[in-house]
Amino acid sequence: MADETRTPPPNPTQPPQPPQGPQFAMDTGAISTVYTNFCHVTFLPEELILDFGLTTQMPPQPNVPVKLTHRVVMNFYTAKRLLHGLNFAVSRFEAAFGELELDVQKRVRVLQGPGGGMRTS
Repeated sequence: MADETRTPPPNPTQPPQPPQGPQFAMDTGAISTVYTNFCHVTFLPEELILDFGLTTQMPPQPNVPVKLTHRVVMNFYTAKRLLHGLNFAVSRFEAAFGELELDVQKRVRVLQGPGGGMRTS
């Protein structure tokens, strides 16, 4: 039957694409952008609370307080969607650039500098 339409077989070199969810229109007119390198997570029975801040201490020092600047509160359904979105984004990043090491001590190499000083690279 020459008039039949056939679906081509899946290409084994391309990974299957996840099903796309609905696309939502977004108004970014009132959006603000902040940088954070610290996040504290707490929760209540019905809500997840994310507190964000900026620390200049590397590695973070327990006796130096981190100034928290933003709080996001969400229900656990939204938190789970966020979890999936972050997992997808980090997995794509690591596939392109390599695994992210979370242990600061393993990331920072301390080298002996000239004159006995320490420097990091």
